[in-house]
Amino acid sequence: MYYKYVVIILAIAVVGLGCRFIFSSDSILKEWGLGPIDSTRVLSRRLGAIYFGLSVLLFLSLTSLSKAQTITMGVSAISGFLAISGILALYAGRVDTGIIRSIVAEIALCLVLLSTLFIKM
Repeated sequence: MYYKYVVIILAIAVVGLGCRFIFSSDSILKEWGLGPIDSTRVLSRRLGAIYFGLSVLLFLSLTSLSKAQTITMGVSAISGFLAISGILALYAGRVDTGIIRSIVAEIALCLVLLSTLFIKM
């Protein structure tokens, strides 16, 4: 029972941290003594996407899924959030088209991992 409460508190804190990295990256960068330039903002937002995926992994650990399924879905969530972050950064013009390789790799990783949940050999 103790694990459940700790994980819920941690997952909520990680969501908050992810929101802070995504929506107020400039304030974090100022706290760290870094200038808020485009490259640090993009990396900060992508770090926020990783935190969101980590919170999904934490919440999934509370379910009755197996460890393998939990890890698969959690890593898929991280890859999916990173792909979405990359697409939004590209659409907003904050990055060059070179990010498309990362987006494709992240989407492929997400889909391959999710396919393991449905394809049994």
